[in-house]
Amino acid sequence: MEKLSFANFDLPEKILDVLADLEIFEPTPIQEKSYKPILSGRDIMGIAQTGTGKTLAYLLPVLKNWKFNKNGNPTVLILVPTRELVVQVSEIVEKLCQNITARVIGVFGGKNINTQKLLFDNGCDILVGTPGRVMDLAIDNSISLKEVQKLIIDEFDEMLNLGFRPQLSHIFEMMKPKRQNILFSATMTDAVDEMLDEYFASPIEISLAKSGTPLEKIQQSGYKVANFNTKINLLEFLLKQNSDLSKVLIFANNKKHADLLFTKIDEVFPEQFEVIHSNKSQNYRLKALKKFENEEVRGLITTDVMARGLDISNITHVINFEIPEIPEQYIHRIGRTGRADKDGSAISFATEKEGEALLSIELLMNKELLINDFPTEVKISPKKIAAEEEVILMKAPIVKLNDGGGAFHEKAAKNRKINLGGPSKRKAPKKHGANRAQQKAKSIAKRKK
Repeated sequence: MEKLSFANFDLPEKILDVLADLEIFEPTPIQEKSYKPILSGRDIMGIAQTGTGKTLAYLLPVLKNWKFNKNGNPTVLILVPTRELVVQVSEIVEKLCQNITARVIGVFGGKNINTQKLLFDNGCDILVGTPGRVMDLAIDNSISLKEVQKLIIDEFDEMLNLGFRPQLSHIFEMMKPKRQNILFSATMTDAVDEMLDEYFASPIEISLAKSGTPLEKIQQSGYKVANFNTKINLLEFLLKQNSDLSKVLIFANNKKHADLLFTKIDEVFPEQFEVIHSNKSQNYRLKALKKFENEEVRGLITTDVMARGLDISNITHVINFEIPEIPEQYIHRIGRTGRADKDGSAISFATEKEGEALLSIELLMNKELLINDFPTEVKISPKKIAAEEEVILMKAPIVKLNDGGGAFHEKAAKNRKINLGGPSKRKAPKKHGANRAQQKAKSIAKRKK
């Protein structure tokens, strides 16, 4: 059977030329499956795992029918959860639109909003942004969302996980009801279901794989590890022993642990690793990502929020240094490797405390991880970090009360005086005006005598 190519999609020559320059000729399954339904104009709910080509899946059919808007207001709105994803998607849209007259603008928080307002002086056709900043610009009347014809929400589940539901609801109310909604998500969660029922009219569901199904080309394994510091020892051992760990993405569960891990790893492998999280500046993060993409460093340590949706090519291994508390996050993490039909590897380090979270992940995937024997060469550290110390609950001291006391006790006899309210309560207050008049009258009477 002959393979389908983008030439079969009846795309404009200007877009096909760009795809050819990017050496993209054949659609991925999600791109092939969603193309005609999106062209139909119906609301779409696409469920596809990370790394399957969702960005082109919604961009190509939208750009095929795109028309210039003289009013200068955006007709296409693309919402994504993170600043890094704004940059990435904006770059892809700009490349696809380089031969057409579409004006593309990307906006996100953390930058001066007044500077971003100036970007709209010459109009905007396709707006890419995070929900918070798009809402702020719309409230400030810097942009109008009344002419949006295509609303695209990428990484819908992650957007709700990050607490963007109020901003999304506000944005929906700012747009005209008559529009096409195109939603893409890696997983179908209860929060996603609720939003679909409340705001969207019977969207067509396009599912590439069951939510939670792992990518088949990713080899998954794990180690049972005593504690955080022992995990560091294990990671150092694996990096020294395995040269194939050449482009490694390492996940920690929070910023503090990511920084702690980076400090320890940087001592052993100086200038071979970078760390990014939300406390790092935008420029720092973009530079670190570029160094990792260009393989100027061996690895990148990050958190879920920073790495979600980023398209970094040729990642050889994903290491879950800590097990995510939300099972679906595991799917997003391991989806960073094994992209574009390449093989990948995911390794997870789990303490006894993390065993329950790991079991939830296995139940979600309906697949057990291969647990490797712990290397005898790796030193088991007895030292725990603060998060691993058990919290000791102190019992409240028992206070004995005197009989009949309760919270109030009988007063001593010497204190059993009746409070009459002080002198001002016992005697009528003097009227100073009248008193002075009486004294004056007495003084006059004395003089007369």
